[in-house]
Amino acid sequence: MSLQIEPELIQRCIKNEAKAQKQLYDLCKSQMYGVCVRYSNSSDDARDILQEGFIKIFSKINQYSGKGSVEGWMKRIFINCALEHYRVNKVYQAQSDVDTAWSVGFDSFSLEKISIKEILEVLNKMAPGYRTVLNLYAIEGYSHAEIADMLEINEGTSKSQLSRARKVFMEEYKKLNNNLVSGR
Repeated sequence: MSLQIEPELIQRCIKNEAKAQKQLYDLCKSQMYGVCVRYSNSSDDARDILQEGFIKIFSKINQYSGKGSVEGWMKRIFINCALEHYRVNKVYQAQSDVDTAWSVGFDSFSLEKISIKEILEVLNKMAPGYRTVLNLYAIEGYSHAEIADMLEINEGTSKSQLSRARKVFMEEYKKLNNNLVSGR
């Protein structure tokens, strides 16, 4: 769902109008919280990232060039806040080499059959490094080179974590489905 953010609202935010900032926050908070949740370990972390993101948005809104969507610009800031949150907390750990990762097999699998709620539930069970690389690559569309740069890891580690994240995702999804079917 695309947000409809009027250029006039952005101009008013640039002028530090509190009402405009509140209006932008109210308009965008749900969608940006969704971004934060995908990268966080808990709802508390997601709320912290959301707050950090809006602080950066309002302090840097005058840097928005008008090229591309405001929503995309904001989303990038929230992703960067989430990544910074985890860099500071040192949750990224080096993984084994990419050759080992490519040997990890997985069944044919379609995300189209899974609800958003199920995806978030499975993502929340994954280790932060795996979850973050999976989000950046599969959902946000970043390349392994870009991910490596953002996370300050090497490209092979990004590939390794993605491969393992896919395997872990499918294992967790299967567990979730088994629990739903058996009524647990």
